[in-house]
Amino acid sequence: MKNFGKTTALVLALAMGSTAAFANPDVGGAPMFENKNIVENAVNSKDHTTLVAAVKAAGLVDALQGAGPFTVFAPVNDAFAALPAGTVETLLKPENKDMLTKILTAHVVAGNYSTAYMAKKARASKDGYFNMTTLSGDHLSAKPRGNKLYIYDESGKAAMVTISDVNQSNGVIQVVNKVLLPK
Repeated sequence: MKNFGKTTALVLALAMGSTAAFANPDVGGAPMFENKNIVENAVNSKDHTTLVAAVKAAGLVDALQGAGPFTVFAPVNDAFAALPAGTVETLLKPENKDMLTKILTAHVVAGNYSTAYMAKKARASKDGYFNMTTLSGDHLSAKPRGNKLYIYDESGKAAMVTISDVNQSNGVIQVVNKVLLPK
């Protein structure tokens, strides 16, 4: 009888279009809670320590704790490590705050975009891309390839979404495997 109740609740949640029946995936070994904001969750991910340090250095903590909604394409530590030697250290210096802010805000889009929504819009478009304008004023494009979604920066370099649809109280995080750079 206990299982019947859980199954019924799941069916009802699905029928009503609720995503509450599904838990967020863990990110960087940490649970991600839908009732916490982007920063409150990101600080717990061991895969995003570089991103969190950069957000703090750029003074963007308050902005990413705001109401949103925001879609954040969150590069993992390995993505930052793949940049040319010394890049991260240079960007974290106070005198480079404006450049760091531009790069970080080029990973954030106003709105709450699931990977399914972006893929659907891309497939329906004439060119096969779903185009977005970031908070920095730069542009990103999403394109599905097989069962994966790729996010392209203005230079045409692609980052793959590796963990999708991590819902937050003020938006969604899409974990990506590369740093997206504005021109």
